Amino acid sequence: MISPMPDSIHEIPATELKAMLDRNEPLELIDVRNPGEHAFAAIQGAKLLDEPTYQALLALDRGTKMVFQCHHGARSRQMAHHFIQQGFTNVYNVSDGIEGWSLHVDPSVRRY
Repeated sequence: MISPMPDSIHEIPATELKAMLDRNEPLELIDVRNPGEHAFAAIQGAKLLDEPTYQALLALDRGTKMVFQCHHGARSRQMAHHFIQQGFTNVYNVSDGIEGWSLHVDPSVRRY
C-alpha cells in the first residue's frame, strides 16, 4: 500500500538539522541559495541546487529524506513544496535557514 503524501513540509530549526547530522541520518541537504551566497557561507555537506543536482534529486527514491535550506527559510520552503509536488514524501525545510545555523549552531559560518 502506498502511504499518502504529507499535507505539509516538516519545518525544523537549524538546531534540529544539526541533531540529524550528528545522528548521521541519511539525508540530502540542499542549499537553494545562489552560488554567490553559497560561496560566502555554507553548511558543510550542503549541495548547491544547480541543474545537475536537481536532475540527480529527481532520480532518487521518493522516500528519500530531503532537507532544504536557504538564508531565512522562505526560498527553501518553496523548493521543498516543489519536491512534494514531484512525489517526495520525506521533505524538510530549515525554517531559520543559514542565519539560524550561524546564530545557534556554528558561529564560524559568516552572516550576511
